[in-house]
Amino acid sequence: MDALKLITEDQIKQEVPKALIGDTVKVHVKIREGDRERVQVFEGTVIARNGSGVSETFTVRRLSYGVGVERVFPFHSPNIVKTELVRAGKVRRAKLYYLRGRVGKAAKVKQKIG
Repeated sequence: MDALKLITEDQIKQEVPKALIGDTVKVHVKIREGDRERVQVFEGTVIARNGSGVSETFTVRRLSYGVGVERVFPFHSPNIVKTELVRAGKVRRAKLYYLRGRVGKAAKVKQKIG
């Protein structure tokens, strides 16, 4: 068990992004196209967090041209440049999967004040 801990220690980022459930975030991701590399921004609501340690992930959902798009990002991935908090959300659930069945204003999360 100690050998596994030693291997994963150097892969863990020191500054983990603050992505709580219900928050609207902008995730800046490195995209490789052939020999070129660029940064793409994915903005949406955090609907889930899974795992712990080096394998911890968070799921971000957004609507793109009327179609729901979800992406799962590992917290400690070297491809994530940075994560910006756009606005904090006020939720009472650990998973917001119920947002998948909602459209328009019903799919919004209330904003946390203060």
